[in-house]
Amino acid sequence: MPLNLNEVLQAPILRFDTLDSTNNRAAQIIDADKSQPGLTIVCHQQTAGKGQRGNPWLDNADESLLMSIVLQPERPIAEQFCFSAAIAVAIADVLQNLDRTIHVNIKFPNDIIVNDKKAAGILIENSIRGSVWTHCIVGVGLNVMQDHFDQDLQHAISLFLATQKTWVKEGLLLAIRQKIIEYTLNLDADKMLERYNQLLYKRGHTQDFAEGDVVWKARICGVDAAGMLTLRHDDGTVKSYPWGRLRWIW
Repeated sequence: MPLNLNEVLQAPILRFDTLDSTNNRAAQIIDADKSQPGLTIVCHQQTAGKGQRGNPWLDNADESLLMSIVLQPERPIAEQFCFSAAIAVAIADVLQNLDRTIHVNIKFPNDIIVNDKKAAGILIENSIRGSVWTHCIVGVGLNVMQDHFDQDLQHAISLFLATQKTWVKEGLLLAIRQKIIEYTLNLDADKMLERYNQLLYKRGHTQDFAEGDVVWKARICGVDAAGMLTLRHDDGTVKSYPWGRLRWIW
């Protein structure tokens, strides 16, 4: 029987002061066979938060929204990218609707950009058994109330810095959680990919990329359903690249 939106939204929200990682706690609950769709883990601070490519996610206590949502995708495995795109679009739509003075984009594959700086990261960890996509853990780290960042984080921004407004994390939590669950449960892959490309950061613009030690420029054309970034090079050739092959040069 298909999952019901209201039932999934009624799943527990477990709150902690400190965790090593909300994704780790979600995985432990899944391994203990005690999870359910919509189960959400929230904490004030992580001691070993995880970002993309194995990088740490750094946060100060109580300044970030740190959450993980357990989802149970009722989708073909081939739609993994469109599913993850729906999650990024959900967060972007929530932030844009909450404050029209900011400009929100998605940097490939799923960083949330506010006013040309990174405001949030998403770490998605999937469980696949045989040919069945059993679970998806959606980890979200959103910079909320930081009033400054260290020099080595010069491309980071918080909602406070972007808007000069005080934000209540609980309201952000509930709004983002609901939109992620709604968008992934009612996923129209084609429409979601179209919306994702509308929000794609630097689409139609020339951007510096690094491939190994070589840095070059290309125009960003879009992202396809397989999660391949399509670029137009200076010589007119169009090529597609998987996430992880290229490094974005700010």
